[in-house]
Amino acid sequence: MEQYIIKGGNPLVGEVEIGGAKNAALAILSAAIMTDETVLIDNLPDVNDINVLLEAISGIGASVQRVDRHTVRINGSGVGSMSIEYEYIKKIRASYYLLGALLGKYHKAEVALPGGCNIGSRPIDQHLKGFRALGADVEIEHGKIVAEAEKLRGTHLYFDVVSVGATINVMMAAAMAEGTTILENVAKEPHVVDVANFLNSMGANIKGAGTDVIKIRGVEKLHKSEYSIIPDQIEAGTFMFAAAATKGDVTVLNVIPKHLEATIAKLQEIGCEVEEFDDAVRVVAKRRLKSTHVKTLPYPGYPTDMQPQIGVTLALAQGTSIITESIFENRFKYLDELARMGANVKIEGNSATIQGVEKLSGARVSAPDLRAGAALCIAGLATDGITIVDDIVYIQRGYERFEEKLRSLGAVIERVSSEKEIQKFKLKVG
Repeated sequence: MEQYIIKGGNPLVGEVEIGGAKNAALAILSAAIMTDETVLIDNLPDVNDINVLLEAISGIGASVQRVDRHTVRINGSGVGSMSIEYEYIKKIRASYYLLGALLGKYHKAEVALPGGCNIGSRPIDQHLKGFRALGADVEIEHGKIVAEAEKLRGTHLYFDVVSVGATINVMMAAAMAEGTTILENVAKEPHVVDVANFLNSMGANIKGAGTDVIKIRGVEKLHKSEYSIIPDQIEAGTFMFAAAATKGDVTVLNVIPKHLEATIAKLQEIGCEVEEFDDAVRVVAKRRLKSTHVKTLPYPGYPTDMQPQIGVTLALAQGTSIITESIFENRFKYLDELARMGANVKIEGNSATIQGVEKLSGARVSAPDLRAGAALCIAGLATDGITIVDDIVYIQRGYERFEEKLRSLGAVIERVSSEKEIQKFKLKVG
């Protein structure tokens, strides 16, 4: 089992390049099999979730050719199976995007019920509601979602709750349905817009992505395309909070500042200086930060995926902060780990009260999920002493070369896999 071992106390300083958005890439790779022609996708993040999904796509007969670490060619003409096995799904939840893609193109899909990070219940009822509205029969049999349709017909659908996954999945299926589909109360996240842009680059007719209403005029077939994925706003935000928590000065490169507005607003509120450029953002923290209140909301609100990172930062801020988590109910597990490092936290229902402390102390902690794992690394970087983070397999699901990027900013962090390597690190850093 691999761990990160961290010697904290160094402000992070320098520039870091942000990769492609994992959440956009997972949906776009799924959509790439909706044409029989070859699609080239670049700015892919090289992370475990992407590699597992590419295996799943290859497993149903599509041709997957890695051009380089961040570029792939996919040709879906050889797809012979409409069934995605549990082996892939239990590793990454987003394999369910293959439901919308396969249903749209072949009018049939079988996908095992999803797994992924344990951050709370993420029901897929809105996905199924959407597929049924398009005319598909959808059943859950033997742990699988089985969707079939003689033909898909355009529909008018109002989602009961705002769901990124359901918006993308139903949009993919509707792209090849007969007639016009209108989706209301949709998610507006940047990766929803990116998937719509990608489908349009293949010949789909989708308008309104990024607003409350998406209008889709179905087309008979899609064609080849070359597409570059948007930068990852969550990776960017993670490094921005790492700068804040360590009293550093970090410029994140290759970002779209517009996508980071909610994160930037909170950083400024707690006392950071933030400078925006065309495709970069600089965060400087010179003094102890101030407390604030945060509520996670769908985009353009403050993202749930950035909640643990601000939580760790507020644990070191002056005063009392309250975080309200309105998206996922299990998102506070990292606070128990943070308490082992000396944080003063109290959780009641979906809100956490954090009384800032002067400093945290190094401890052995465990990553409960992807974003929480990254946040605990930030905590380790901001404390004096040595922190060991277990279960870093979660972190590797969504962050490419995480420790290398942190080291380039002056962090003392290594990936280790034995007690012997831990002792060696401790001797080396004294």
